[in-house]
Amino acid sequence: MSVATRVIACLDVDAGRVVKGVNFANLRDAGDPVELATSYDAQGIDELTFLDVTASSAGRETTYEVVGRTAEQVFIPLTVGGGVRTVDDVDRLLRAGADKVGINTGALARPEVIAEIADRFGAQVLVLSADVRRRRREDGSLAGGFVMTTHGGKVAVDLDAIEWCARAAQLGAGEILLNSMDADGTKEGFDLELIAAVREAVSIPIIASGGAGRVEHFVPAVRAGADAVLAASVFHFGELTVAEVKAALRADGIEVR
Repeated sequence: MSVATRVIACLDVDAGRVVKGVNFANLRDAGDPVELATSYDAQGIDELTFLDVTASSAGRETTYEVVGRTAEQVFIPLTVGGGVRTVDDVDRLLRAGADKVGINTGALARPEVIAEIADRFGAQVLVLSADVRRRRREDGSLAGGFVMTTHGGKVAVDLDAIEWCARAAQLGAGEILLNSMDADGTKEGFDLELIAAVREAVSIPIIASGGAGRVEHFVPAVRAGADAVLAASVFHFGELTVAEVKAALRADGIEVR
């Protein structure tokens, strides 16, 4: 039985407001997260992802409050990430109303936390948030392959991204939120080469993120190996609707919810 492709909206939350920029810079306000979440629920979005982009201790408290208010209003799966480092962090977010929890920097710092979270709560709650850049030489030219980044894509880590995704899956990650830092906010399309490379390395679901700009961008991402497609600013600012994206997928013979 084939599994329907999911369409996901991503809310980058900073101090209780949704923000969006290009390549994680020049952030602009996109609205109240609970209002946006309620709107997406009405539009038929399949899931919501909240990313606390500052994840300071103060920001984290804000996030618990926002997650709680959102969970009271909408009844679709809610993934929350940003600043997650321990099993206790996951526990608190699940108690606040999250259905799944994303982890990136914390897992890179201590990979065994993936297994600890999966053992305690089950792989289905654990989403590896992989912020990936194409490897570049010092002069900025492409060097081939992909590397991991942390801190919202600002800090490159000398770690092969495809190998890391495969390792995380072995440790117990239930899903990979695959963020192309190069494509983020550009609206020029998903990084299909990146999606295909990770698809070859793992059997768990992949969420394609970064680069959505037109309805034509979503089908190629699924054909490259994504199980779900995620967008942010094109939804927030009304450039695309959830219905338009699902219609484009259906028209190409892709099953959607």
